[in-house]
Amino acid sequence: MTEKEKDDLFYVCSLIEFIARKTKNKRGVIVNLLGESGIRKQLYDAEVNHCLTFEQVSDELIEQYQIAQGDFDTITGCKYTIPGYMDIGKLYCIMIEDCARQGEEVEELIRLFSSFISDEISNFSSNVYYQNPSYLECSYKAGYLLD
Repeated sequence: MTEKEKDDLFYVCSLIEFIARKTKNKRGVIVNLLGESGIRKQLYDAEVNHCLTFEQVSDELIEQYQIAQGDFDTITGCKYTIPGYMDIGKLYCIMIEDCARQGEEVEELIRLFSSFISDEISNFSSNVYYQNPSYLECSYKAGYLLD
């Protein structure tokens, strides 16, 4: 991946996290509604969308893809400091870069955001987000949190 492609991937991962928080949906719901073509379009548009606020871009996507409000709220009532959406976006970006075969980053993004590990990372009342990315990647590949 080029540096530009990595930046675009980081932006899109952060955008997915932002939209999921805003609409209280699991991250897999968002990537499935966008679909592969929608994610590819967001990667293509990322360089321009960097200039816009996440609020503006997310509002447009929520309307375009008719993303309804969900009930997956892992922020309200959390007793701990919640990592920023860009912190989570960076984690996903690292995991995708490490797990994806070259040229299959979009497919890996969809698999990763739709997997059990995404829900675990989003549980901000746990410490999963703070684990080493290598541990998260191994757990993701195993299909469960490793001991």
